Amino acid sequence: MSDVKEFRLPDVGEGLTEAEIVGWKVKVGDTVRVNDIIVEIETAKSLVELPAPFAGTVSALLVEEGVTVNVGTPIIAVQTGSAAAPPAADSPPAESVQVADPIADGLIGGEAPGGRTAVLVGYGPRTTEAKRRPRKGAAVPSAGGPAAVQANVQSSFATGRVPTPEVEAEDAEPALPTPDTTVERPTRSRVLAKPPVRKLAKDLGVDLLAVTPSGPGGVVTRADVESHHDDRPGDQASPGIAPAGDSQARDDVRIPVKGVRKMTAQAMVTSAFTAPHVTEWVTLDVTRTIKLVERITSHRDFRDVKVSPLLVVAKAVCLALGKHRTLNATYDDAAQEIVLKGAVNLGIAAATPRGLMVPNIVDADRLSLRELADAFAQLISTAREGRTQPAQMSGGTFTITNVGVFGVDAGTPILNPGESGILAVGAINRRPWVVGNRIRPRWVTTLALSFDHRVVDGEQGSRFLAEVAAILEDPASALLL
Repeated sequence: MSDVKEFRLPDVGEGLTEAEIVGWKVKVGDTVRVNDIIVEIETAKSLVELPAPFAGTVSALLVEEGVTVNVGTPIIAVQTGSAAAPPAADSPPAESVQVADPIADGLIGGEAPGGRTAVLVGYGPRTTEAKRRPRKGAAVPSAGGPAAVQANVQSSFATGRVPTPEVEAEDAEPALPTPDTTVERPTRSRVLAKPPVRKLAKDLGVDLLAVTPSGPGGVVTRADVESHHDDRPGDQASPGIAPAGDSQARDDVRIPVKGVRKMTAQAMVTSAFTAPHVTEWVTLDVTRTIKLVERITSHRDFRDVKVSPLLVVAKAVCLALGKHRTLNATYDDAAQEIVLKGAVNLGIAAATPRGLMVPNIVDADRLSLRELADAFAQLISTAREGRTQPAQMSGGTFTITNVGVFGVDAGTPILNPGESGILAVGAINRRPWVVGNRIRPRWVTTLALSFDHRVVDGEQGSRFLAEVAAILEDPASALLL
């Protein structure tokens, strides 16, 4: 006996209310098993692959790709029944296992632990977070580890220039590898590409089958898609930018506000009009920090990981937060209380292909410098590949944003909702600086600290900023904390 069941868009975590259908992995008539990946969605925080909650034959795709729908909306219909789908190859014999009906048993559509609506396979007494299944055909990380990832990925928040007295920052940037254009592309029936790359290709109107892959194992990279798009006739101009003499291209362009951009807009409005912001600035000589970075880079324990001035800034912030806890706090408006956080979950503002994201490093204050460097490497690779999960962007207690990587001296950053402090790090440049009674060329930067004046008084904010500046001016002073 068969029955048609509808799978509703689930809340994949953090109270998200909607998501965009990025791409279907099945079509009408396909047979699916429980936990087969059926669709890829984009929430306001991440790309997520959803598994099938029941086995059967796909009878209808209820939402088209590119459409944003609310949580609870039916997105696919599956005809179930004993003959609808074969068992998985690694499943135990049917007589040895009691199969539960996810809907009848309340696992889907019922109330799950924590008050959430159970809409995914795996809900029940267990309260631990589920880990994401690895995708078939995904590229295997290179043997170089985090250092190899960072050497080939441009990051707006951790590949900050590491200037040396002899070499300008621009000359110190590692060269990106170029694809080997002499290799003949084999005929492919299935394209290997990560979700953000597929979405980019869709947005640019690029057929992935026509793109020459340069990644390991024949994986199509973001650079491959962009290069193919730029090489096509008539694609040299960016959307919304009119080439000379082309009046038609001067039309206004409307960009839907959704996904990460929508979440960012809502969060920034909430923060700006809820927390009274105060921003303070300090310009300082970080020459000794630059020299420290050089020594750390040459140390045997750090030879396989990229070290940047931002790593030292992060360590200085963690140390200073230990003395100035109001900067690592939140304002509970409902209870009219200030909550001093016990741990430092350090958020790092990241400009990614999907927009601004702020994943955080949990318990950053308890990590050694090497452990912190490894955490940066992991954060970079996941963010740039679009694999940052909602849980990794919640629970932050303080944020660092590196605007200096864009050549900007400083700015007035807006707090992440729920946090009381955010530090903007400006560009590090050679400037004339008074040292003793002489003017000398030194490495100089500007720090800008924004804080919630409901939680942090001016004196507290000033002392914290001065503490961070003192460590960066003389890293040895950290031993006195």
